[in-house]
Amino acid sequence: MAMQAEEIEKLIKAALPDARVEITDLVGDGDHYSATVVSSAFAGKSRVQQHQIVNAALKDVLGGQLHALALKTSAPA
Repeated sequence: MAMQAEEIEKLIKAALPDARVEITDLVGDGDHYSATVVSSAFAGKSRVQQHQIVNAALKDVLGGQLHALALKTSAPA
């Protein structure tokens, strides 16, 4: 069951309304994506904590509809 990039972005923005999100389908199958997420919520947090925030936003679809997600996260410069 494939997932659209727009759905992933919507879930991330629901948890991080100020986020700038770029989603890339890595192999064209709707299961393997890369996401770059920039949010002020990440300020002062470790990379692991940043990824945990994004993963929590996607908890209902990760491992199911969304098989793999490579993350790049950061706070705004």
